[in-house]
Amino acid sequence: MVRHGERVPESSHHLKSKTSEALAKLMSLQATDATVVTLGPDHCILREEQVLVELVHRGDVVKVSPGGRFPVDGRVMEGSSMADESLITGEPMPVSKRVGSRVIAGSINAQGALLVEATHVGSDTTLSQIVKLVEEAQTSKAPIQQFADRLSGYFVPFIVIVSVLTLLAWLAIGFVNFDIVKDNFPGYDPDIPRTDVIVRFAFQASITVLSIACPCALGLATPTAVMVGTGVGAQNGILIKGGEPLEMAHKINVVMFDKTGTITCGVPRVTRVLVLWEAAQMPLRMVLAVVGTAEASSEHPLGVAVAKHCKEELGLAVLGYCQDFQAVPGCGISCRVSNVEQLVAAAPEVVVHLQGATTVEGPLIAGGQPRTTGSGGSHSVLIGNREWMRRNGHHIGADINAAMSSHENKGQTAILVAIDGIMCAMLAIADTVKAESALAMHTLQSMGIEVVMITGDNRRTAKAIAAQVGIRKVFAEVLPSHKVAKVQELQEKGLCVAMVGDGVNDSPALARADVGMAIGTGTDVAIEAADVVLIRNDLMDVVASIELSKKTVRRIRINFLFALMYNLLGIPIAAGVFMPAGLVLQPWMGSAAMAASSVSVVLSSLLLRT
Repeated sequence: MVRHGERVPESSHHLKSKTSEALAKLMSLQATDATVVTLGPDHCILREEQVLVELVHRGDVVKVSPGGRFPVDGRVMEGSSMADESLITGEPMPVSKRVGSRVIAGSINAQGALLVEATHVGSDTTLSQIVKLVEEAQTSKAPIQQFADRLSGYFVPFIVIVSVLTLLAWLAIGFVNFDIVKDNFPGYDPDIPRTDVIVRFAFQASITVLSIACPCALGLATPTAVMVGTGVGAQNGILIKGGEPLEMAHKINVVMFDKTGTITCGVPRVTRVLVLWEAAQMPLRMVLAVVGTAEASSEHPLGVAVAKHCKEELGLAVLGYCQDFQAVPGCGISCRVSNVEQLVAAAPEVVVHLQGATTVEGPLIAGGQPRTTGSGGSHSVLIGNREWMRRNGHHIGADINAAMSSHENKGQTAILVAIDGIMCAMLAIADTVKAESALAMHTLQSMGIEVVMITGDNRRTAKAIAAQVGIRKVFAEVLPSHKVAKVQELQEKGLCVAMVGDGVNDSPALARADVGMAIGTGTDVAIEAADVVLIRNDLMDVVASIELSKKTVRRIRINFLFALMYNLLGIPIAAGVFMPAGLVLQPWMGSAAMAASSVSVVLSSLLLRT
C-alpha cells in the first residue's frame, strides 16, 4: 500500500493501472455488510444488527442466510448447510457445513441459515490474502529490457560519431589529395574555390551517413513482429496482452495446469447408469423419468447434472411432478414423484450383466415386464450416498459397494437410487476430462516441456485425472498461497513457468508466473490477472501460444539481421569507403535506402501471417 504523501515511481503507476481491474473484481467478491447477532442462553438470538463488514471483530457471531456470502472467515456455531467454496478451491462441488466446520469469506451459503463465529476479519480473511497475493505478484513483475531499445541507445550516438569522423576524414583527404575529391565530386566546376569543394564533398558524405543509417529498422524489428503475432493469435482464439508474454512464451520450461475447468470441463456429468434389474424390475426409461423428476427440484450441482442427463436421454424438457421434497446436506434427497408413466417408452431394453448386477449405460432400454407402480402412479424416491441409504433402512450389497468403489477410486461420485423402498440403480457422476487434454499434455511433453497439475481438490481425484491425461507430477489440496509458492519455487530453480487456470483461486499464480494463461470461460478475475486468454477454451491453444511465440521471436531475429546487415553494408558505402571502386551515394539515395530497409522489415514481419 502507498501512504499519503509518498512519491510513486511512474513504472509503479503503470503496473497498478494494469492490475486495478483484477483487484477491483476480487474485492467485489467480498460481502459489504454482515448481520451481527447477540446470543442468549441456548444460542437463542436476542438481537440482530446490520453493520458494515469492516466493523465486524474477531469473536463476533454473524448470521448468514441461504444464498448469502460469508462476510468473514469463521467457525459454524449452529445450523447445517452446503457452501460453494469454488472461490478458494476451484472445485464445483459444494461442501457440507455443520457445527464446528470452517467457513471462508466470500464463499456462498447455499441452503440453511448458519450462525458463524468470526475467526479472521478484515485483511486476515482468505479472500483478502488472495487480493494481497495478486497485488504483490503483479507489481513485482520486472519489465523486460528490450534488446532493440539497448541497441538503439548505442546506435544513434555511434552514427553521429561516424558521421563526424567521415566529415573530418574527407576534409583531411581533400586538403592532402584534392584529386580524389575532384574525381568523385558530381558536376565539378573549376571556378568554384577548392576549399568550398572539399567542404561540400565532406559534408555530403557525412550527411549521407546520417541519412542511410536506419535506427528505424532496428526499432521496427520487434513491434511490427509483435503486432502481427498478436493479430495472428487473436484470429486463432488466443488473446495475448502485449509483446512481453509473446516474447516470453518461447522460453517456457514448465507448464502448471489447474484441474477443474482447465483440464476438466468444470461441470459434473453423469458418466454411468447402473440399473439393478433383478431387484427393481423397472426399465431404464422409468428409472430416468423418476430420478430426473426428483432431482429437478434439487439445487445441488450433482442433482442438476442428474436432472440434465435424464432430460437429455428421454428427450424431454419437462418431467413429472415432485412433492414432499427434502434435501439433507451431505447425504441426499427424499421426495414423492408422480405422472411419470407417460414418459416410459415401449421400446425393448438391452441389458449387460456385471458382477450379478445389471448395467445400463446410455439410452439403452431393458426388456422384461416392469414392476407395477404404487397407488395413483406415485413413487417414493430416495437418492443419495451410502449413509443416506443406511439411515433409511437399505442394505448395500457387496457387488454394489464394489461398483461404487471402482468409480470413487477414479475420482468420481457414486450415488444410489431407491424407488418405492427398493434399491434400483447406481449413478456415477464426474467432472469429465476435456477431449483434447491428453493430446495437449502429450504434445507439450514431446516439446521437452514439463507438465504439472496443481489443484485444491483431494489427492485421489487429482491423481485419477492426472493418470487419464498422462501427467506424472501432481500437487493436490493446494491453497492459492501455496500455488504461488510452487510457481516461485520453480522460478528460483531458473525455470520459466507458465500457469494455466480459470478460477479466482488461480489468479495469484497466474499473476506470479512468467506467462499466465487463463481459460476464456473462466472468471473475470483470472482473465484480468493473466497475460494470455485462451478464448476457445481449448488446451491445444497452450501449444499454439508457445509455437506462435517461437515463430514470432524467430521473425524478430530475422528482422534484426536485416536491419544490422543493411547498416553494416550501407554505412561504409555512404562514408565513401568504396569510392575508389566508383561506388558513390548521394544523400537522397541514402534516404531512399533507409526507407526501403524499414519497408523490408515490415514485409518480413507480415510473413508471420503465412
